[in-house]
Amino acid sequence: MTLTVRPGFDYTDIRRRAMQSLFENLDTLCEGTIVVDGDARIVWINDRYARRFGLDSPDQAIGREVEAIIPNSQMRAVVESGQPILLDILDAGSETFIVTRLPLKDDDGKVIGAVGFALYDQSRPLQPFYARLGKLQQELQHARQRLAEARQAKYTFSNFVGTSPAAMELKRAARRAAATDAPVLLLGETGTGKELIAHAIHASSHRAARPFIGINVAAVPESLLETEFFGAVAGAYTGADRKGRLGKFQLAEGGTLFLDEIGDMPLAVQSKLLRVLQEQELEPVGSDKVVPIDVRVIAATSIDLVRAVDEGRFRADLYYRLGVLPLTLPPLRDRLQDLELLCEHILEDIARRNDQPQRDLASDVLPLLAQQSWRGNIRELRNVLEQAVMSSDRPRLQASDFRGLRHTARAPASPSKNEVSSLEEAMNRHEAQLIRTALERSGGNATLAAKVLGIGRATLYRKLQTHNIHLNSETQSQY
Repeated sequence: MTLTVRPGFDYTDIRRRAMQSLFENLDTLCEGTIVVDGDARIVWINDRYARRFGLDSPDQAIGREVEAIIPNSQMRAVVESGQPILLDILDAGSETFIVTRLPLKDDDGKVIGAVGFALYDQSRPLQPFYARLGKLQQELQHARQRLAEARQAKYTFSNFVGTSPAAMELKRAARRAAATDAPVLLLGETGTGKELIAHAIHASSHRAARPFIGINVAAVPESLLETEFFGAVAGAYTGADRKGRLGKFQLAEGGTLFLDEIGDMPLAVQSKLLRVLQEQELEPVGSDKVVPIDVRVIAATSIDLVRAVDEGRFRADLYYRLGVLPLTLPPLRDRLQDLELLCEHILEDIARRNDQPQRDLASDVLPLLAQQSWRGNIRELRNVLEQAVMSSDRPRLQASDFRGLRHTARAPASPSKNEVSSLEEAMNRHEAQLIRTALERSGGNATLAAKVLGIGRATLYRKLQTHNIHLNSETQSQY
């Protein structure tokens, strides 16, 4: 709306008179009215409100900090945050008021003070309302606390079960990553524990007290990904939140953002993510203002990102930006030494969650489990154990309780009765056979064999020494 300015008309005087009339009416209609400046010092208070707090005159309050006159006042919070506090309860000793507090801003939007109104002078009829409002405030506080807890890391390195060389090497590398602020790229098959490691890295970093925010890229519709990541201002698009929306980067401010299934991100969003990582700032959807961010990024994927880059499905520059600290999680079939420990841990967790006694495994179960390919890794193992627990009443699970598992040996042939056939030795034989097969398929190239096995070359050399597997000079010359 455009206002026509009449020459010689004193609009300043009109505004002054309007404000004077407003405060005179508020003095009559409200139990109390107070105005503070940008330092939360009282610049005006009506007579009735001043007397409520034991003053003989409003002049006695002018220039004093608001808390010195009104204990428990939230006026300072309004000044500092610039946000109103509506219909709040003010407990003033023997009396209780319902008050509304509003920020005062100049033409540039800077907070220069605040005004507060005590809206009711008859508290007794409002006691049920006070009680209900107090309960709602308590519930809101609890909800905020639960939300804050949900945004903290759920796991530490102690939750990553395993003492095999592959598991120990992964934990050592992850601890080193936790000591830095560089992006981490977690590579591994589905169910290997990438999210757990991401939580553990955050929990061991200097950002542990700040939020841990996770998002599964594959689970978000492409049309909403940009808003999910970077947020949106009010009215940015049809159906947008009227108050705007914070993105995951803003929610993770000061903490860690975990991007799961990063390989499924559309190219258009990849370019914007790259810019955010490079510049450490973002523009919410529909905004022309830049928002600085301080967020550590951990990404994870179960696809071959190198192949995705070669095929043009993933930006090479983003891959290098995310892959400053790449960590490869070994599949379960390459850490069968941890199988028994993993089963104990999972069975204990199942018992706790279902409030049941913990089950254990008969001697014929672990060899059966060791024969499986475990394409779903630890997630699949948990599912198999949970099914067995739910379908059996026996305290000790038998091989017959694991319906659907292959009973044909994928591992080396079972030893004869005269041979020592402990689980550890059986697994060692199986691991040695896997290494020999990988070396044969890679033509004796240790680098390729390590890649086939999903382990580091240093780990492969340690295992070669453990299993007394020798590389001849011809083979060694290839790397």
